[in-house]
Amino acid sequence: MSKQFPPQIRIPATYMRGGTSKGVFFNLTDLPKAAQVPGAARDKLLLRVVGSPDPYGKHTDGMGGATSSTSKTVILSKSSKPDHDVDYLFGQVSIDKPFVDWSGNCGNLTAAVGSFAISSGLVDPSRIPDNGVAVVRIWQANIEKTIVAHVPITNGEVQETGDFELDGVTFPAAEVKVEFMDPADGEGSMFPTGNLVDDLQVPGIGTLKATMINAGIPTIFLNAKEVNYNGTELQEAINNDGKALLMFELIRAHGAVKMGLIADIEEAANRQHTPKVAFVAPPADYVSSSGKQINANDIDLNVRALSMGKLHHAMMGTAAVSIATAATIPGTLVNLAAGGGDRQGVTFGHPSGTLKVGAETEKQSNDWVAKKVSMSRSARVLMEGWVRVPGDN
Repeated sequence: MSKQFPPQIRIPATYMRGGTSKGVFFNLTDLPKAAQVPGAARDKLLLRVVGSPDPYGKHTDGMGGATSSTSKTVILSKSSKPDHDVDYLFGQVSIDKPFVDWSGNCGNLTAAVGSFAISSGLVDPSRIPDNGVAVVRIWQANIEKTIVAHVPITNGEVQETGDFELDGVTFPAAEVKVEFMDPADGEGSMFPTGNLVDDLQVPGIGTLKATMINAGIPTIFLNAKEVNYNGTELQEAINNDGKALLMFELIRAHGAVKMGLIADIEEAANRQHTPKVAFVAPPADYVSSSGKQINANDIDLNVRALSMGKLHHAMMGTAAVSIATAATIPGTLVNLAAGGGDRQGVTFGHPSGTLKVGAETEKQSNDWVAKKVSMSRSARVLMEGWVRVPGDN
């Protein structure tokens, strides 16, 4: 008698683009009971949905896109917090390992959270105008912070189409303004070491100047020239260089220890999503990955950032929060690369083009405090229905 295999199960899901990322969105109550709570069952399910771990690095048998920007999952529910509409939980799924990282937020997919919440009935209808802008109050459960999304509404429904262009996204769409409230880590200083710039010692590499900040997402900023880059690199310049990737991972691990995120560099392997590593440089001309000419006089600085071990094709939304925050604090490497001084925001160059971000920061006693970071993204539904996974998952 042949072996019997259980059929696939189907789970309501929506495939969405948010900013320069895309992922699979779920309503918490639609998940199988075992996956409605944190733990192994939930992680196993999301890994199978995305198609990980995949030793081929293609995600052929899942919904992932085999990049850090497209190996993402989101779980939403009606908010358990007062004065919030929706709870937003983000899972970054590893491509080649059986691992889901819950340690941080996805700023790009945040742009899609408000839209999904409205369309899924998670937002009180009284808060949604017939025409205008719906203000969706999001509780970001990974980092326990408030985010406010301004979602355009036409005839009572989310307006997804428009003429807002976002470098790194092929087609225009409706603009979604996102505000990250009090984005710094609530525990301790926004600068975990107490310094705006540190000497980061990395065995085998040397001592590097580093700004280590926890705003939006823990990020280690380096000067491009100290790691032998000029800040105008595109993905292939780094992602095809195994030695460079090992160097950045070693820097990330040692920086994570110095930031107090892990106790030993060996722990970095199980914390792939955070911290991020980025390098900055003064403005310079370059040609973006789409062939667009970026002129030095149109930007304040260049930034390149790595996510999940690879140079990002554009810029992670959470890293953009870090960039905005650090740029407005005189003396950080980000601020100095932009020319120094007092600022309320910057326009920075990334591999796909440029992005404008703003921040409100102030010094209270001896610590810097970030009140708000704002930026514009866009989002739209790519597909909706059910995702299927084998029943023995």
